[in-house]
Amino acid sequence: MAVTIKDVAKAANVSPSTVSRVISDSRHISDKTKKKVRKVMEELGYHINLNARGLVRQSTKTIGIVLKYSENEAWNWINPFVSEVIQGISAHCHEHGYSIMITTGRTEKEIYSDVVKMVQGKQVDGMIVLYARKEDRVVPFLLEAAIPFVVIGKPVDRIHEVMYVDNDNVQAAKDATAFLLNQYHRKIGFIGDNPSFQVIQDRLEGYYKALELEGISKNPAYVKFVQNPEDEEKILDKFLKLEHPPTALVISSPLQGVGVLKRILNHGLHVPEDISVVVFNKTLITEVSIPKLTAIDTQTYQLGYEASKGVIELIHYPDTFKRSVIISARIEPKESHRSLQEN
Repeated sequence: MAVTIKDVAKAANVSPSTVSRVISDSRHISDKTKKKVRKVMEELGYHINLNARGLVRQSTKTIGIVLKYSENEAWNWINPFVSEVIQGISAHCHEHGYSIMITTGRTEKEIYSDVVKMVQGKQVDGMIVLYARKEDRVVPFLLEAAIPFVVIGKPVDRIHEVMYVDNDNVQAAKDATAFLLNQYHRKIGFIGDNPSFQVIQDRLEGYYKALELEGISKNPAYVKFVQNPEDEEKILDKFLKLEHPPTALVISSPLQGVGVLKRILNHGLHVPEDISVVVFNKTLITEVSIPKLTAIDTQTYQLGYEASKGVIELIHYPDTFKRSVIISARIEPKESHRSLQEN
């Protein structure tokens, strides 16, 4: 005979309504009680009837994940930042019985079309958007559709209407640049990806602020943006042809960092002997690169976990305050930088 909620309630010495609230992860039930009830559920082999619950609540128990568009769509799938964020999302979703559905594309139009289909087709209970950018169509659509969603990144518009999870990217880039300035570098380049995304604008702002504090003027020749892997070679060529090439680089992603390492080696130069490198997003790839990359640990797994936590809370409690969650970021020095004072 199948185990029922009443069986769980009796074994856990709580009421059936308390078991139901534990199943729906009610914030009105203490963590101690949740832990006790879930342990009993596991011991008795109680399984939630997701189909029945879905019919009652019209729930799919699915969270949609929106990746940013890229002309080279494969970049999203091999990007270690994306994979670690999704691991964090999946971990929390799994704890609460949710599956995930991912959409991406080569253009903004493709992604927007997929999101509309997912929402209007009632394929998901909520959404997590893994980017923030100007003139985006997805976030305004989700607001108008009144579906629970969370943005990873700082929203550009209607910020008080959106729950989001982010790092303080201005401060993190400022710290990364200051770290190199403290190593006596004065010619520091910045490499970012698509500048239409808010995270790149924030990091560029932090880079400029750190230079300004040292009395170093902005130099547009030291700022470059990568749209595809081929750009890395062109960018490095342009840097090296300058009358005063940068002695250090702040790079906005680990994939770009590894690509630049390769390009530097192809030019007969070495890191950190000839050029120091600091990258954003400590991931497995920064740990196994040669040399190991000095990186800003943005706690990518935690970004995903907190985003999932937020959207599931909004699903169960639609009136939840639309808060922001700022995850701390810190520099982890490794092998890709050196002090110019050593000369």
